[in-house]
Amino acid sequence: MDLAFLHPLYEHPGPWASVYVDTSRHTEATPHERRLTAVALARDLDRQGADEATCRAVREALEELRHSSEPNGRAVFARAGEVVLDPPLARPPERDSAVWAPLPHAAPLLELAGEDPVCVVAYVDRKGAGLELRSSLGSEDAGSVTGRQWPVHRTSTVDWSERHFQLKVENTWEHNAAEIAEAVAACQEETRADLLILVGDDRERRSVHERLPARLKPLAVEAAHGTGSRLLDEEVEQARADHVRQRAERELERFLAAREPDGEGRAAAAEGVPALVEAAREHRIDELLIRPDGPDAHREVWIGEEADQLAVRRTDLRILGEQHSWPARADDALIRSAVATGAPALSVTPAREREAPVGGLGALLRWS
Repeated sequence: MDLAFLHPLYEHPGPWASVYVDTSRHTEATPHERRLTAVALARDLDRQGADEATCRAVREALEELRHSSEPNGRAVFARAGEVVLDPPLARPPERDSAVWAPLPHAAPLLELAGEDPVCVVAYVDRKGAGLELRSSLGSEDAGSVTGRQWPVHRTSTVDWSERHFQLKVENTWEHNAAEIAEAVAACQEETRADLLILVGDDRERRSVHERLPARLKPLAVEAAHGTGSRLLDEEVEQARADHVRQRAERELERFLAAREPDGEGRAAAAEGVPALVEAAREHRIDELLIRPDGPDAHREVWIGEEADQLAVRRTDLRILGEQHSWPARADDALIRSAVATGAPALSVTPAREREAPVGGLGALLRWS
């Protein structure tokens, strides 16, 4: 996950209100229920010590969602009476929550908004294709491509003239498949989509798949089910979930290989809070890997005003010359450091390997 969009959260000092709210349920009672949720979360912040202006800003921001049709949810980050960032979520949170803390509680974003593959779905037939963009936020039309319209159907006779006609049919199919593949590639380049899903009869979607540029063939998935069917919706969601899992597995494999020491006893990966704190202070984190349910994720560390001012113990910060310090969650402190140095972060929960990183926090390092 590229964390650049979180920069506004670290341009001002805390404390911060961090709120996650589910907007996936839509009934006649939804506006009233969401208003009650807004009031309850604002009161929760007040009990935690948040100032009145920030509680009010959060409540008003949540009340504005009363009639929202957003399919998943929203995160709201506020301080000093102002909402600074309110990104939509790619999947609903397990429960509504509000936290008042020295740092924004950004760690849940890795699972709730981090990996949201965008798909180009191409509904292929012999005459062309309709293109659609799919993400967790819904679908939108992405245009269409129309190939040659004649001839496109085979005949059943075998005399010379009919064989000649069938050859023209083959040429039409090949021409149209090439045009569709070109249009799909152009759409992917423009949208930076993560996946391509080809829908249609076996031969037609296979012909398009074969004509895609080599760089896109690994991104393409073939689906046999028809336009608009629920089964197709399930296939799209399964393809998106598989993409997220495979990416997490690849990064975890890189991490497992990198934590093995080289010939000089140095490793290109770190895990455990003390090692990660040291790497963050030295700006060495190249990619942060987090398993949110790991015991180290909510372990307390100490932070100063700058992103590289963090330590396992408060006295360590004082030794480093930092006079002002606050306790913070380890995952949130490391995310602040990653944002400051331009490092991405990834939840590895979807990966099959359950034992790594130790404690739930790890990193690939920029240099050993």
